[in-house]
Amino acid sequence: MKRLFMVGLLVALIVPSVSFAKDLKVAYVDLQKALNECMAGKEAKETLEKEKAQKQKEIEKKEKQIDALKAEIEAKKAVLSQEALQKKQDDLDRLLRELKRFVQDANDELQKKQQQYTNKILSELVSVVNEIGKQRGYTIIFERVPGVLLYVDESLDITDEVIKLYDQKYQKEKEK
Repeated sequence: MKRLFMVGLLVALIVPSVSFAKDLKVAYVDLQKALNECMAGKEAKETLEKEKAQKQKEIEKKEKQIDALKAEIEAKKAVLSQEALQKKQDDLDRLLRELKRFVQDANDELQKKQQQYTNKILSELVSVVNEIGKQRGYTIIFERVPGVLLYVDESLDITDEVIKLYDQKYQKEKEK
């Protein structure tokens, strides 16, 4: 009797889920691809690369200054007094500390800006995904994450549609 009850309960749970699965409309989106290929993502990447190049020029300038001071110390160490040599060495140590700090600050600043761009764009992309989901009547839209979705039919991919709609909205916003 107990076994019959368990089988009945199992059937009762499975039957509705089978009929529900027929009504299920599923898609997925690759947000990383959308982030990299949308206009805003490309512009953010370009902006960050320009800032990185500018910081790199400043670093190279400081490195040249340090190299020049090292060369001066090496060239004049035989003729400079111990006190003058120590002052030059202190200057060199200070410049090295400043360079290290500058590099760390530049990296932190670039990382922070990249995170801000990424968060803003991803938030806007998720809004577009929600809009598409509502318009097209999707029950579920998954994010394609490596290692999570092992197999997915490529016909369920709405990433290009998300990029297209996002770029249209982004372009309108830029024109304002």
